[in-house]
Amino acid sequence: MKRKLFLIIFLAIVVPVGWVLFCKYESDVPKADIRLPSQYLKQSFEINLTATDKGTGLRHVTVSLVQKDNEKVLLDKSYPPSSIQSLFKDKIVPFDNFVIPVETRKYGMSDGQAVIRVVVTDYAWRKWTKGNRLYEERPVIIDTVPPQLQVLTSQHNVSTGGVGLVIYKSDEENVQSGVRVGENFFPGYAGVFDDPKVITALFALDDTQGPDTRIVVEARDPAGNETKRGFYHYIKDKNFRSDTLGISDAFLELKMPDFDLGPMEAQFLTAENPLLAKFLYINETLRQQNVETVLKVPSDTRAELMWEGRFSRLPGAANRAQFADKRTYKYNGKVISHSTHLGIDLASTSNSPVGAANNGRVIMAENVGIFGNTIIIDHGLGLASLYCHLSQMNVTKGDMVKQDDIIGRTGMTGLAGGDHLHFSMMLHNMFINPVEWWDETWIKNNLTSKIESVKAQIQ
Repeated sequence: MKRKLFLIIFLAIVVPVGWVLFCKYESDVPKADIRLPSQYLKQSFEINLTATDKGTGLRHVTVSLVQKDNEKVLLDKSYPPSSIQSLFKDKIVPFDNFVIPVETRKYGMSDGQAVIRVVVTDYAWRKWTKGNRLYEERPVIIDTVPPQLQVLTSQHNVSTGGVGLVIYKSDEENVQSGVRVGENFFPGYAGVFDDPKVITALFALDDTQGPDTRIVVEARDPAGNETKRGFYHYIKDKNFRSDTLGISDAFLELKMPDFDLGPMEAQFLTAENPLLAKFLYINETLRQQNVETVLKVPSDTRAELMWEGRFSRLPGAANRAQFADKRTYKYNGKVISHSTHLGIDLASTSNSPVGAANNGRVIMAENVGIFGNTIIIDHGLGLASLYCHLSQMNVTKGDMVKQDDIIGRTGMTGLAGGDHLHFSMMLHNMFINPVEWWDETWIKNNLTSKIESVKAQIQ
């Protein structure tokens, strides 16, 4: 009987008390996940904070911005304790999320070093019931002043579909900057000059942008402060050709079997003309996908000029199609599709050797849908050359090449009706007119003379 009574007392009192003591005297320190835009903070920003204590729950959370003797409390929140009846679990707050807006100037903070201070306590009974305590300081730098830009080049003449170059200097290092042309952005690079604050940016107009296109230099510092600076420029408008291509049954029978579209093949079989339906899908949907694929590649670039002088052209080749030709496709006299030809087709003898247009680094060598066997060479600063429809590729990704090194041979892979080289120039994520890069005078007047002039200014 006594043993049963003892067991009842033990189960009713000792076990709950032991359990309570075990839970309440837990020693796990609360956690805080602090997320800032960066170590550099501008005038207005947000702190994202998650405070966590899965043991006895949150007691108090404080967040402050501290600079020397100036402390601004940004958040001060207390949480109610759990009740005795709850067995200390059902009323606890195990975590909380905060988005804390910060306005440094309102708090009398100046540019320079500061600290984000976070203190989190829980309801553990340790330290005479004061609980476990997290104390964390995150060093930051307040920076509210946008970078200042000085344009060092004076003449900036650019044609529709063509390229320009601007060189400018920032008063800060490590700024993200470049040229905004309409909605397109072309990054600037600090690798051409010894001074890391001197930035070189190639920029371009696409084949649809004319004299009303807005062009500005933009810069953003690590804190997120932004500045824009216009510069003198002249845009020469250019009209491009229109071309009509007849699609024959012989062409469809020759080229459509080259494209294996997997499960999609079945949907063309139910069409009145399966080969024509497949062509329309390839010429429109697949073409767009392939264009997007190759235009992503030039972002793999080096911040240096790897090329020298004019770019080489396929020797003895005749132009079969021009840059930005507006193509209309007809089948049995009826218009069936449209596209823009964003390169130049060069026809020579079959399987002609293809040389690298200039010095650079191979950043793609693979088959890409309508382009067939494709090689892309990075020439630095986001500039790249593209070689398509090759019957043979002699290089692989990562190879360094010199101008006129044989990288492959012409062919008719992809959506090519005959043996030729489709040659394109690209800048960042845009096709540009190759003709400019074959012109030694254009390169000197618009590119190299500017670089030499700025080098002389700096010295």
